[in-house]
Amino acid sequence: MSEENKKDSARLTPSQSYRLDTLLDYVSGSIVSRTIVQSKAGTITLFAFDAGQGLSEHSAPYDALVQVLDGETELIIGSVPIMTKAGETVLMPANVPHAVKSEKRSKILLTMIRG
Repeated sequence: MSEENKKDSARLTPSQSYRLDTLLDYVSGSIVSRTIVQSKAGTITLFAFDAGQGLSEHSAPYDALVQVLDGETELIIGSVPIMTKAGETVLMPANVPHAVKSEKRSKILLTMIRG
């Protein structure tokens, strides 16, 4: 599958190999997201944050796993800042307020686990 086709397809095709960090591009001054798996068990969403972008504090009723694919980002979980960089993973517990701040460009994979 070509790189362009991978970016155009919302969901992943089973039995295909992907480089997750190439499935969406940075956009100046923006946050880009793409849900690549959605089921009753949960969702898997890619995010690309331009420098200075982030998500305001919120909470979710389910645990979420954050994997940093590119760059660095700050996760604030229960008012505690956690600096993360490419290759690192953090479990965000259910019902605990959290936020994302990216002073530099970063890409993350968010896996929401329902159950």
